[in-house]
Amino acid sequence: MEELDGEPTVTLIPGVNSKKQMCFDWGPGEMLVCETSFNKKEKSETEPGCPFIYIIRKDIDVYSQILRKLFNESHGIFVGLQRIEEELTGKSRKAQLVRVSKNYRSVIRACMEEMHQVAIAAKDPASGLQFSSQVSILSAMELIWNLCEILFIEVAPAGPLLLHLLDWVRLHVCEVDSLLADVLGSENPSKHESFWKLPGNTQTLTELELKWQHWHEECERHLQDSTFAASPHLESLCKIMLGDEAALLEQKELLNNWYHFLVTRLLYSHPTVKPIDLHLYAQSSLDLFLGGESSPEPLDNILLAAFEFDIHQVIKECSIALSNWWFVAHLTDLLDHCKLLQSHNLYFGSNMREFLLLEYASGLFAHHSLWQLGVDYFDYCPELGRVSLELHIERIPLSTEQKALKVLRICEQRQMTEQVRSICKILAMKAVRNNRLGSALSWSIRAKDAAFATLVSDRFLKDYCERGSFSDLDLIDNLGPAMMLSDRLTFLGKYREFHRFYGEKRLTDAASLLLSLMTSQIAPRSFWVILLIDALPLLEEKEVVFSAEQTYELMRCLEDFASRRPVWREPGVQRLQEDVENTKLEMLRLALARNLGRAIIKEGSLEGS
Repeated sequence: MEELDGEPTVTLIPGVNSKKQMCFDWGPGEMLVCETSFNKKEKSETEPGCPFIYIIRKDIDVYSQILRKLFNESHGIFVGLQRIEEELTGKSRKAQLVRVSKNYRSVIRACMEEMHQVAIAAKDPASGLQFSSQVSILSAMELIWNLCEILFIEVAPAGPLLLHLLDWVRLHVCEVDSLLADVLGSENPSKHESFWKLPGNTQTLTELELKWQHWHEECERHLQDSTFAASPHLESLCKIMLGDEAALLEQKELLNNWYHFLVTRLLYSHPTVKPIDLHLYAQSSLDLFLGGESSPEPLDNILLAAFEFDIHQVIKECSIALSNWWFVAHLTDLLDHCKLLQSHNLYFGSNMREFLLLEYASGLFAHHSLWQLGVDYFDYCPELGRVSLELHIERIPLSTEQKALKVLRICEQRQMTEQVRSICKILAMKAVRNNRLGSALSWSIRAKDAAFATLVSDRFLKDYCERGSFSDLDLIDNLGPAMMLSDRLTFLGKYREFHRFYGEKRLTDAASLLLSLMTSQIAPRSFWVILLIDALPLLEEKEVVFSAEQTYELMRCLEDFASRRPVWREPGVQRLQEDVENTKLEMLRLALARNLGRAIIKEGSLEGS
């Protein structure tokens, strides 16, 4: 029967009045909480509510400067492990996985050391206490990881197992190294007061077994013969060497915790303990050490689960006890590479590894820069990673163009077409609001958004009408195939090309292009008069530029425009604009008539010759 989870612990929010009605809303990485003015008893009356909105962050640790280094450096280890997965085989696989595990632990220890220094240097007692608490958490994380490395990744067999556990205790009982240095540095180490406080070992397994067997037999004989009856200390030492539990517990003040007691007990009573028997000694050592005076802490339960080789319970307990998802996500991923979690699938289409990586990556996306690390974690989640990345990347605030380009590059590399279009459109709209038409046009083209490209093109043409010149000429001159995105963009590009031809004195090309723009019907109606008036300088050239046929086409366009012009019925500025426009059109009619005569004479003379 499946074990049911207990009720979640109640989290108190400082400053919130628990007697009032509360409302809340979940975000991707945080929750908003506020008091409401809703009154259950008397709906007609309202009372003033609290003016504050509380933001409760789910992954507050991502905002720690020191822990940020933990996240950054472990990201490289994680990605490296995923990439070498195919190369891992046989013995080299195990050695590589152990190396990866040690790399993770070295990152934890480096962070722990830095946090410790910050705690010492802290001037504010409250912040010093906070940093010290974080040091304790990091120390516990490294302790758990180290034990998991010994039991699950290295899979140490009987004999070497105890040697690993001795190193594990020595590494995590901080004063052992300093005491050892003091003892070995003294003139007569065996006379040093701390000599007997250091049960250590640097011998081979065979030497250990032989000497232990010899010690055990000698100690039993001396104890039975009451050899040390006159010296209680020697008799106590003899009992310790026999692994006597009562004698060990008498020296409880020298032992920091129950697992220190466990390893010491195994050293003297069962140095070749088998992994399968560890849980029996672990549970009894915990019971003996606590002696019913206190209950096990969360760390105790995690270590017990590890000694019982219950990997899933270790991960579950760590998920509850630790303040962020970093530890369980990376440890679970490593254990998964050790082929230890394949059978454990969850109910919602994912496995434990992927679920924890998704949670960790989601927390990273709440940070303004660490979100970039989260992308790679989503990439290595085959079931739900792609969908999760799409949902999270849409929520990234595009506060700067540089950040937007980073997001865009990530989306383009992963062929996330809809997200690319959405981001480009957002940036195009921002650029339009800031009157940066060139940038807006560039983003709309990148988004392949024809409607928005048309809108921006209209703004360019309006700007041209008001100023008499184009801005962002480099962009318009180099549209290339992109100008085919919309008719209006095509017109903008071609109209700019007409001006370039005219400036380069390629008058025949300019005339042909201008005429094609008039007859193609892609120009906005408001721009027709401008195109007609643009023909005037060409009609006034000394050399005939428009042929007779082209001139007839221009005349037809002029009359078509004149017949469709709106009738101005209101006096004032609009009537004045109409008069100016009429004058220009009359000038154009005269110019067309003169050009037609010149063109007919020129073409006739050419035919006659």
